[in-house]
Amino acid sequence: MAAQFGRRLRKGAVTTAVAAAAVAALSASQAPGVIGDGHGGQTTTGGTQPVPDPAADDTATGNSRYYTDLPPLNSPNPAPTTATTPPAATTEGQAGVPATVLDAYKKAAAELAASKPGCNMPWQLLAAIGQVESGQARGGKVDANGTTLGRILGPKLDGNGFAHIKDTDHGAYDGDSTVDRAVGPMQFIPSTWAWAGRDGNGDGLEDPNNIYDAALAAGHYLCRNDWNMATDRGLHAAILSYNNSQDYLNLVLTWLEYYRKGTHEIPDGTGNVPSHSSDDTTPGPSTEPTPPAPSAPAAPSTPSGTTPSSPTPPPTQQPATPSTPATPPAWTPLPAPPTPTDTVDHLANAGTAELTAMAGDAFTPRLSARAEAASGTPVAKVRIRFTISGDTDATFAGGETVATVATDGSGVAVAPVLRAGERTGAFTVRATLVGRTLPGLPYAATVTARAADTLSRTDDAALVCTPGGEFAERVEVKATYKGAAADRVAATATLVTSADDPAENDKGPYFKDADGKPVRTLADLETDADGLLKLPELYADDTTGTFLLRITTTGGATLTVELTVSEASPGPGESTGSTPSTEPTPSADSTPSADSTPSADSTPSADASPSASPGA
Repeated sequence: MAAQFGRRLRKGAVTTAVAAAAVAALSASQAPGVIGDGHGGQTTTGGTQPVPDPAADDTATGNSRYYTDLPPLNSPNPAPTTATTPPAATTEGQAGVPATVLDAYKKAAAELAASKPGCNMPWQLLAAIGQVESGQARGGKVDANGTTLGRILGPKLDGNGFAHIKDTDHGAYDGDSTVDRAVGPMQFIPSTWAWAGRDGNGDGLEDPNNIYDAALAAGHYLCRNDWNMATDRGLHAAILSYNNSQDYLNLVLTWLEYYRKGTHEIPDGTGNVPSHSSDDTTPGPSTEPTPPAPSAPAAPSTPSGTTPSSPTPPPTQQPATPSTPATPPAWTPLPAPPTPTDTVDHLANAGTAELTAMAGDAFTPRLSARAEAASGTPVAKVRIRFTISGDTDATFAGGETVATVATDGSGVAVAPVLRAGERTGAFTVRATLVGRTLPGLPYAATVTARAADTLSRTDDAALVCTPGGEFAERVEVKATYKGAAADRVAATATLVTSADDPAENDKGPYFKDADGKPVRTLADLETDADGLLKLPELYADDTTGTFLLRITTTGGATLTVELTVSEASPGPGESTGSTPSTEPTPSADSTPSADSTPSADSTPSADASPSASPGA
């Protein structure tokens, strides 16, 4: 850092005091130390570097080296300088982002805003990581499709100052069939790209050397585990998962803040390539001319008998002394990771039974694996990777198909919640030990169709219709499973012949198809998010009687609904003619006149009283 600052401050010919103030101010901005030769990512100086372990390929980059150059001293949109403010050295290339590279970051952030809105991914974070990992694809040296002009490769991960990661891609991405190397503008190691890779430009390929693919993959990688970039905790955890170094975290955060203040687009291929790397041992050569040494002032005369002193010449007579860059600390290889007391010999199932879940539900219990030595002793603090494979859309929390978990004191690693997708059938989750070649531990899992165990009507209104008419009420039912609403469950509705005969009836009520023709079976029905299913309108032919509608769902839930087709009931004051009157109907001859008085002989006898029974 000091070497770089020295070169910047010499441009302004500032005084030592001003230079010291600038260095102190920037040191307070959480920027890490800077040394390097211009490659891209791993060890940093200082005492904050976490010690890597054999599972270093659990990061996106394998903890490979990275550029440590800091942002320019001024923001991308600087305020005017004053007489007391030293001029900041910057160029268009330092402040800007190449056009295609910038477009890739913004497109990736937009896709993540739609697919993982809870992540709150800012494109500036992708730009910060892209700057630190590859200097924005070596200053934007990409073709029209976003593919780098030549491969950007990190160092060999052969254990010499870095993790030892044996070849996983047969050299397909990094050209090395012995060990892995970080690849591309976002510096993915092949073993991580194998599951994190994305197609960001829609060409059907997932290429780590393409900035669109790499930026989108980096975004999804950072957003896994439900990390939220709007929170410090989520942001820091995500960045550290990319490269497990506190200095790396501080550096990325510094660039993130810089880009958030504003940036601009520059042409492809015109960006500056950083010159300092985290594994560099000497400061890079200065490209600025060396200022001339100030001339020494004449020694003042000293009065006789006094001790001569070294007075400070007045500012008008003494040129400002240029800032001298501090000597960067020597690079020391990280200590070898501690060797566990017991070496892992195999992985064992930690109690996970056969896994079955309904589509859309979480699998229970969660997958767990135990790392054991040959003696059966559990091994703690090693990483186990759980990988979903097979024809399935099941995922872990956060929508990922890979999850890595460290074993606890009992040697057990518990995977994140595994959630079934909509695709039914069997698949496999395989547990492997990160950093070691050991047989994997497979877990069989099965996704079954969504089901209901109970169906009930949402109301109890009678379902009645006249011949040739339409039922006034539509049938609505609710499906539940173990007491909870059963959403998106497949159902079938059939007008059956009888309670004992599930065959489709050929008369009575019916539905209509799209062409208006009668149908008495409806398939491919599905309950809604609340478990409700409302059937289409029902119609009746000319057949009267009682009929049955049977509704069934996946899972065996069944409900039979009674439908009645009958002639219209008489309206108020109307008679159907089938119910006799209870009053006698006198004949025309026996009707008395208004002024006549009935005689005793005209009183009807008891035998003449009409009967109240029908048919009398």
